[in-house]
Amino acid sequence: MVLDLLLIALAITLDPLPLMAFVLVVASTGGARKGLVFLLSWLACLVAVIAIVLLLTGGQPPPPRSPPSTAALGVKLAVGVSLVVYGEHRRRRLAAVRARGGAAPDPRTEPAPGAPSGGADGGASSASLTTEMDRTTCWAAAGLAVLLQPWGLVAAGATTVVEADTSHLASWFALFVFCVLATASLLAVELYVVFSPTAAKARLLALRAWMEQHSEQAVVALCLLLGFWLVAKSIYQLTG
Repeated sequence: MVLDLLLIALAITLDPLPLMAFVLVVASTGGARKGLVFLLSWLACLVAVIAIVLLLTGGQPPPPRSPPSTAALGVKLAVGVSLVVYGEHRRRRLAAVRARGGAAPDPRTEPAPGAPSGGADGGASSASLTTEMDRTTCWAAAGLAVLLQPWGLVAAGATTVVEADTSHLASWFALFVFCVLATASLLAVELYVVFSPTAAKARLLALRAWMEQHSEQAVVALCLLLGFWLVAKSIYQLTG
């Protein structure tokens, strides 16, 4: 369980789509405050999913080979397959565009499984997008965190939390680390803005521009690697 949770949390924190949107949030007027609200809403989603799973399982993992255990593995397998299918679809689309000599497709035009699009126009400049964010409220930032949550990856985490045994302190620690690691990249950006507000805006917008050029490859790699891992692990546990 621990290794699966760490890999899923790492995939969540490395997902470029929420991170690019978060950069716009913290680079806008009152960005540090909006960023904090975004972070709290993001964490609330993760905690809520974990709490729901633990309530359903009673904090005890289902017995091996039992219907609940088999169902959880089946869901994990389905999530893994969907990630592989989506990652391969994106890889072929990227290869086709490159073969035609075009630019890499913007991953925001087609959201990952369970992760809605950031809603920003791929041709708009970071400056104009930041201007748009200047007019948003903290409530809007909180809602954006919910919309941009990579729900496909969170679903994979939920199927893994089913294995948690809350009678052991190690399980609580693993769940805590999962939440922290899944938020680590956003938290690092928020702290940078808080402690270096002057330098942070320009550098983060430059980082976002770089990420726009490489985010498609990152999405493909994350989906394929995590998807294959979940599929292999689920099949092994179902047939072992």
